Amino acid sequence: MGREDTPLRGSDVARPTRRDILRAGAAGGAWVALGLPLVAAACTSTREEIPFVPEKRGLGTFEISLAEWSLHRALFNGEMDNLDFPRVAREDYGIDAIEYVNAFFKDKARDAEYLRDLNKRCDDHGVKSLLIMIDGEGALADADDVARRAAVGKHVPWLQAAADLGCHSIRVNAAGTGTPEEQAARAAESLHWLADLATPYDLNVIVENHGGLSSNGKWLAGVMKRADHPRVGTLPDFGNFRIGGEQWYDRYMGVEELMPYAKAVSAKSHDFDPSGREEHTDYWRMLEIVLSHGYHGHVGIEWEGGSVSEPEGIRLTKALLERVRDELA
Repeated sequence: MGREDTPLRGSDVARPTRRDILRAGAAGGAWVALGLPLVAAACTSTREEIPFVPEKRGLGTFEISLAEWSLHRALFNGEMDNLDFPRVAREDYGIDAIEYVNAFFKDKARDAEYLRDLNKRCDDHGVKSLLIMIDGEGALADADDVARRAAVGKHVPWLQAAADLGCHSIRVNAAGTGTPEEQAARAAESLHWLADLATPYDLNVIVENHGGLSSNGKWLAGVMKRADHPRVGTLPDFGNFRIGGEQWYDRYMGVEELMPYAKAVSAKSHDFDPSGREEHTDYWRMLEIVLSHGYHGHVGIEWEGGSVSEPEGIRLTKALLERVRDELA
């Protein structure tokens, strides 16, 4: 599959102003009101930068976080609420860093009172908010330029929400229409625009391999090069390499290609054998790749299996990560 490796320098579509993006987002049904401040003058994020731990032995170490999708059944079934997530992470699993999914508080991106409550719960339990995974806000590589600008605009309220929560990133998708080359160019341009908007909030805009072309590591790495922005990066997921149907991209090669741009990592898990190993991913091999790129930030547990309960799946994944971390360090 062909791609350009040169940074994006422009396109046939004129670069939109911030007002253009907000107006397009409002026209597309976004929660972006005219006059929404793009510069978070009052934003006082207290987050820490992704730590880099000097290598004293072996490949070094990493931190463990919990992705909210690991509890999606409980959340969708009403057995827990998004506001419970910080407490559950700390009390049930002993985890002090969390990654949200916007689907579980979709109407709260601009609800300051709700976000203050969520922040207080994090503080009460000594939990740090890392990122928000954004879905359902439009295709950033849409062939329709109006729809694409609207999609960028729909992500803007989540920048404010992420900043209010002290996150370091929002995770977006690079879906679109057209040929792979056309989608790469449009995705890179949209990511660059969105990263410019994220800069005043001190946030990154990161892309997960999340199906379709984005699950092709070479294609997504090419998008990163074309976007050519220090705040644009990747969130390599150990398991999301299904390109379509039964077509899969090599997961180890994909993570290798995406790690140079990684600002977060997702340890996807589905099934475990009796010895506690994940049946689809060699965690030793995968985490060697992660650490060999100098990454020592958080690796997020994302249990997605159905063979055991969500609590058991989370605990098995955490135990495996701890085991591999100890051995590699």
